[in-house]
Amino acid sequence: MQIKDTAAIVTGGASGLGGATAKALAAKGAQVFGLDLAASIEKADQVDGVTYVEADVTSADQVQAAVDQAAAAGVPLRTVVNCAGVGWAGRILSKNGPHDLELFRKVLEVNLLGTFNVMRLGADAVAKTEPLADDARGVVINTASVAAFDGQIGQIAYSASKGGVAGMTLPAARDLAKHGIRVMTIAPGIIDTPMLAGVGEEFRAGLAAGVPFPQRLGRPDEYAQLAVNIVEHDYLNGEVIRLDGSLRMAPR
Repeated sequence: MQIKDTAAIVTGGASGLGGATAKALAAKGAQVFGLDLAASIEKADQVDGVTYVEADVTSADQVQAAVDQAAAAGVPLRTVVNCAGVGWAGRILSKNGPHDLELFRKVLEVNLLGTFNVMRLGADAVAKTEPLADDARGVVINTASVAAFDGQIGQIAYSASKGGVAGMTLPAARDLAKHGIRVMTIAPGIIDTPMLAGVGEEFRAGLAAGVPFPQRLGRPDEYAQLAVNIVEHDYLNGEVIRLDGSLRMAPR
């Protein structure tokens, strides 16, 4: 699928994986709408071809308004990339007692329900575009994590949410097949995003040492490169791709 002269939605589009993906799609000639929270947008770099839209991915009304804006861009909306997410940690049982239920609920709400919310509303708009070759209309790319498969101690909420994203991939692809919309999921390993900004160099080196090859942290632009490849490769559908340097996470 051609990216030039199309519209794209990228959640978490002001920084990290989403910021890199928004920039990469814009460089390919897309009109990109980067959805994010106001606090993140305020700190975002201005990128040609990227329009930042304040939206909470868990809000049906805010996401619908953002999708409507993208669909009215004057070019067909073909791409939806879900990168927004949170990674708060907590054990089922700790010295403070049982895992906080509201924390668990919030992680699922943002990572899983938010992804589904954007996917359902974005797909509805993409389905209304004119079909291309093979009756194709567009693609949705969701973001899981290696924690969906190798969840560590303290990642019960995060792993559950990302496991849900991975689990949605095939049924979503099957649901949307008749509308010409592909669905793919990327499961990143340890990527050097703002989530690691407060981590010391010694700890970062330890994380990198656990990656078989290449023995380093992944970069947001590598995620973006894969996302662009998925958009352009029309026969990729219904699959989860690990982007992790062959990493398999240890218990802690």
